[in-house]
Order: sequence, then structure tokens, then C-alpha cells
Amino acid sequence: MSPIPLSLDYLLRPSSLISDKKPAIFLFHGYGSNEEDLFSFAPELPSELMVLSVKAPYNLEPFGHAWYAINFDAEYGKWSDDEQAKASREKIVTFIDGAIKAYNLDEKNITLLGFSQGTILSYAVALSYPEKIKNVVALSGYINERILTTDYTEKDHSNLHIYASHGQVDQVIPLEWAQQARELLKKLGIDHTFEEFPIGHGVSQQNFYSFKKWLENHI
Repeated sequence: MSPIPLSLDYLLRPSSLISDKKPAIFLFHGYGSNEEDLFSFAPELPSELMVLSVKAPYNLEPFGHAWYAINFDAEYGKWSDDEQAKASREKIVTFIDGAIKAYNLDEKNITLLGFSQGTILSYAVALSYPEKIKNVVALSGYINERILTTDYTEKDHSNLHIYASHGQVDQVIPLEWAQQARELLKKLGIDHTFEEFPIGHGVSQQNFYSFKKWLENHI
């Protein structure tokens, strides 16, 4: 099946379901990577899911892509472009809406899976628009409250389910940043699972099989 042109570039693995609306999972890669990275998960993900691995909109030199710029400045240290991140949040929402129409997806069974910067955006979309998302698999990332919609606390998050995991020796995103998500998710009444693994900034085999099992129980 050739991908239908949508607002962002992506790779596609069709669902095994022939008829009816199909459940779908959208994959969002990390900073400096591309849509092929997480697409390596696709053969192992539940066959009924349509898998769409999405390429971030901002090009990096000399290669790779980002959901928003991360700048390294001697005076200010490392900082993120929150305005670009908010723009990407909206681009993702537009892309999901377009994919639902294009592929006859089940709008009540949409899962987001992100890694690192892709997780930060997945959290931003799901917490800002919980009526659009059923599940989030949040790998090696954290919640940046500055890029959520201003009214996110007023939304109903009761149908949202989140699996989050992080490496205990992550040298890119501190474990403490990821752990802080638990308090906010609890406050919003979101059903969530949080796991830590003895790894750095990545996904171990144990981590993969753990979130895969969680996913099979939630789609």
C-alpha cells in the first residue's frame, strides 16, 4: 500500500483487518533521527494496528529531523524552542485527523508512541487533546507543560491510558524529569504505568516487550 499524501511525510504498515475502522499507532522519532528509526518496531507490533511512522517537519544540518530546535548556548545553556514545539503539536493533530479520514481509522482507538523528543510531543498532543487519543507509549521523554494548550487541565482525561518508561542511567534526559510525569498524570486522573530499566537513552529488549504487552492489553 503506497502512503496517501498527507501534511507530514511518513512510512506505513497496513493493518491486518480487512474491513471496519482500523485501530492505529503513530510513531514519533527523537531529535536528529527520522521516520525509519521507530519503523523498525513495526513488524513486532500487533497486526491489527495500522502503523504510521512520521517524519518531523524541521530539517537539521547535515542530516536528520526535529520536532523543534534545541539550542546550545554558552550564556543560557541548553534550551528548547517552545513555539516550534507548539507548532509541531498542531501539525501532528492535523496529520492524525487527515490519516483517520484517508485510511478509515478508528478515531476512538488511536495510540501515540514516541521516543525522546517524540515522547515530549506525544504527551503534548494527548494531554492537550485527550478526546482524540486513547493510548500513549512514552519512551525516554518527559512532560513539558509549557507546550500544552492553556486549557489542558479543564479537559476530560479519563479515557486516556499512558505507558511511560525511562533508562535509569539516561545521560540525555535525566530520570527525574521523566519521574515528574507521574504526579501530573495522577492529578489529571490518567491511568498510567511507569517503568524504569537499567539502560541509558534507548529502548532495551526487556523494555520493548514490556510496552508491547501493555499495548496488546489496551488496544
